Amino acid sequence: MALRHKSAQKRHRQSLKRRLINRSRKSTIKTFSKKALIAATSGAEDVVAAQSKAESLIDKAAKGSTLHKNTAARKKSRLAKAINKAKAAQQA
Repeated sequence: MALRHKSAQKRHRQSLKRRLINRSRKSTIKTFSKKALIAATSGAEDVVAAQSKAESLIDKAAKGSTLHKNTAARKKSRLAKAINKAKAAQQA
């Protein structure tokens, strides 16, 4: 990319670094959310810890500019809903 201004070149470099960091954080959130859901469906003991870890990562991503706060709230809500549904299926 042939950016002419030094400030534009620096901004571009920064945006590429930020993009990698954001992608990494989002990937980690997805991984821990899946782990929490799998723990709930298999009836493992550490469901609460896994859910807490996933929600913590979501909150940290929302605190910065990785996720919008409403997106974070939606992800947490859907995760809790899915875990509760899995727990109910285990009970029945």
